[in-house]
Amino acid sequence: MEPSPNAHSPALSLIGVSKRFGMHYALNNFTLDIPRGSFYGVVGPNGAGKTTAILIATGLLEPDAGRVSICGHDIWSSNPDDLISAKQHFGLLADSLDVFDRLSGREYLSYLGNLRGLSPEDITQRTNDLLSALDLEGAQRKYIADYSAGMTKKILLAGALLHNPRVLILDEPFEAVDPVSGQVIRQILRRYVTAGGTVVMSSHVMELVENLCDHVAIVNEGTVRAAGPLEELAQGKPLVDRFVELVGARHVTEGSLTWLDDQHD
Repeated sequence: MEPSPNAHSPALSLIGVSKRFGMHYALNNFTLDIPRGSFYGVVGPNGAGKTTAILIATGLLEPDAGRVSICGHDIWSSNPDDLISAKQHFGLLADSLDVFDRLSGREYLSYLGNLRGLSPEDITQRTNDLLSALDLEGAQRKYIADYSAGMTKKILLAGALLHNPRVLILDEPFEAVDPVSGQVIRQILRRYVTAGGTVVMSSHVMELVENLCDHVAIVNEGTVRAAGPLEELAQGKPLVDRFVELVGARHVTEGSLTWLDDQHD
């Protein structure tokens, strides 16, 4: 990866971002700086605001307030050059977005490569490499509509990686992926970070985040409750324990679900 002209700016910065749907704040003064070269995990319960933050950070959902930049470029800039620069710097995997599923896997990657301005030679080489690495060669001519959930996840990851962006933004990238493919994806992402890339990954799986990430943000009710290097944030405890401390635990109340205690042969 070539050095960025804004080499000292964070890979991704969200400052005072708010988003309201009706009377509900999905994000409320959400602030997070993600340093370059980090493998950053974003964790939180369902409805915490993780996906909303990702959509705003990638220019797909307009915030009500706040600023967002990627490698120093304003993702919501009115300056077309700045906006294009921001969008060139990231790759996105998000289940919430539609995919062109009447294309084959190979056609999909070729389409994205052309959109990104890659040369025909680079498109062919990178497509071949990604299909091989992600074990999709046998399905490359099939419509994505006929892919399993795990295969669809892998072709979306391939699309996010194709133009070798400086920042990868991944929403639950391991969900529905089999263990063998999951191990391959871990290797690819670690290699990408070692080369200087930045990964921002949302997940519900604390063990996965602990194993992969060097920084973590814990999000709840539309705000960042804690963020920083994993070791500092965990304070010597399992991440799940710190998560429960910051987010709050829920317990089954005494006297509820009593019918489960009555098991019959």
